[in-house]
Amino acid sequence: MKKTFLLFSLIIISLFTHAQTLDSKLLQELRQSFIKDSRDVAIQNVLTGDANLTKNAKSRENVGKTDHYFKYRVDVKGITNQYSSGRCWMFTSLNVLRPEAREILQTDAFGFSHNYLYFWDMLEKSNLFLENIIGTAHKDMDDREVTVFFSSPVSDGGVWNLFYNLAEKYGVVPEQAMPESEHSKNTRQMASILNERLRAGGYTLREMAAKGVREKELRAEKNIVLKDIYRVLTLCLGEPPTTFSYRYKNRQGEIVTLQTTPLEFYKSLIKSDYTPQDYIMIMNDPTREYYRVYEIKNYRNTLEGINWIYLNLPNDQIKQAALASIKDNEPMYASCDVGKQMDRETGILDVDNYDYESLLGINLAMDKKTRILTRQSGSAHAMLLMACDTDENDVPVKWEFENSWGPASGNKGYLTFTDKWFDEYMFRFVIHKKYLTPEAIKALSAKPVLLPVWDYMF
Repeated sequence: MKKTFLLFSLIIISLFTHAQTLDSKLLQELRQSFIKDSRDVAIQNVLTGDANLTKNAKSRENVGKTDHYFKYRVDVKGITNQYSSGRCWMFTSLNVLRPEAREILQTDAFGFSHNYLYFWDMLEKSNLFLENIIGTAHKDMDDREVTVFFSSPVSDGGVWNLFYNLAEKYGVVPEQAMPESEHSKNTRQMASILNERLRAGGYTLREMAAKGVREKELRAEKNIVLKDIYRVLTLCLGEPPTTFSYRYKNRQGEIVTLQTTPLEFYKSLIKSDYTPQDYIMIMNDPTREYYRVYEIKNYRNTLEGINWIYLNLPNDQIKQAALASIKDNEPMYASCDVGKQMDRETGILDVDNYDYESLLGINLAMDKKTRILTRQSGSAHAMLLMACDTDENDVPVKWEFENSWGPASGNKGYLTFTDKWFDEYMFRFVIHKKYLTPEAIKALSAKPVLLPVWDYMF
């Protein structure tokens, strides 16, 4: 083993010793490789005068081939809007619960407050960051874990387990109880201020720890920082209610008034089995072994909450489970690389929407595994998976998302994606385990493989 490692090291050293610069010979070779024929002249004329590569690469042969009709569709109504924020995971998680909530409340005019959970998410993430800084104070500032923490103390991104942690601790409220603010709709500036305060506070904690300050005093300093964070959040978002009165008209035309707490309200709306033991996050990640459970270290928002844990499955198993869930009228949290091959005008995602290779005369071929490992692709956006269309043999041909970009986006707020696109760009799902195969359920009992905080799926 040592000999193999030594040989590998020598090869790498040799490669860098003979590294090639952009010398005149290579530059000449590159110039000669571009033979400008009449086709290239035409393309150059177009592209130098139009910066929109996507528009020019649109495949006309593919236009009109995919419609928005579905054989199986969950009963959902109403499109939400996350505006300029990264709260898609929160919107999707609440959109999963919304159809059931409307049935329980017997009203179609119900929506959740996203601002309420956003407040608690940012406060909890701030506390977790500061605790992580205290816990790693003995490590060097350039330690990889410390670097990850300071690179992004808090953000509004996340996955389903973050929603679960918040809802179980703080509950949920109707939209009227804590409406959106301008800073919940446009999060960049507030988040920047929070991160600046947290980085300064985190550095102070490290300096205090290096001087041997006791844990009690470190916690006191941490709490000073948290009070500043709470102040900024309250000024920008409003203060979350501890109790609220919700007045609405039900489907029978009756005026109903609820006097309750956020946690009581949440418990009244969810099923008894709405837990991570029954609702499982599954993933298609071809870079890792299938039928294994993985856990990403420290990927949570509350200190006491659960990390991001997922079962890795092949796509055919995921599709089978997802179709069963849709047929059972149960929508799913799902996430994908939404920007790839997306036609924003039609709301259609298909692997043949855009042909950059023919336009530019280059080779862009990569499989899903390669795209993940090279960071070319990864899960970027969460949406509600709620429809599937199948062929005469009941095999999926296309699927549908309920998005959270407002009704003007895509197909009246919805996005249709082909089954081929599913294979390449779908990643995460949260689904009831009753839709999984016995083999998948058995795999859930294994101890998770722990992945580091800098994992590429983070």
